Amino acid sequence: MSVNLQKGQKVELRKGNGDVLRKVIVGLGWDEVQRGGFFFKPQPIDCDASAILCTGGKCVSIDDVVYFGNLTHKSKAVRHMGDNLTGAGDGDDEQIVIDLSAVPANYDKIGVVVNIYQPRERKQHFGMINNAFIRIVDADTNQEMCKYDLSENYNGMTAMIFGELYRYNGIWKFSAVGQPTNDAGLKQTIERFV
Repeated sequence: MSVNLQKGQKVELRKGNGDVLRKVIVGLGWDEVQRGGFFFKPQPIDCDASAILCTGGKCVSIDDVVYFGNLTHKSKAVRHMGDNLTGAGDGDDEQIVIDLSAVPANYDKIGVVVNIYQPRERKQHFGMINNAFIRIVDADTNQEMCKYDLSENYNGMTAMIFGELYRYNGIWKFSAVGQPTNDAGLKQTIERFV
């Protein structure tokens, strides 16, 4: 049974029978608010999900960022399943698969963030997005373990730290963060983890 998380809430990543999860799918989704243009159709909002692997809570190398331009981490433990340019359709818009059992021991945190592509140029922000969520799914059974729906007003915000998976005493946990930022792109968001 899936747990609906609130902002700031943490949960241990375990199977229903108490066993440790081996591999998870981090699913992220969002819907664009319906916008009409009399003379032109507005440009779709392109949200990009990324995973930032951290050592000692900090990202130490650009090679530790998994995103649409680097789909697989060098350890092969974290894999981005591809870029969705519009957010159209039901369910997850982007997915990141994490083999928790294969994440090298020096990594203790994986930040999951979403940036709007070229937000300044396109005049787009998270206030133009509805139904944003992050969920953790057991990759072996495809069973949703937990979900965090972002429900606050994010007008003017261009990036979001959705959540963090972190290792504590050898056990992986998930924290629902929901921290909006005004970052102009992924590079600025990564700097929040250094």
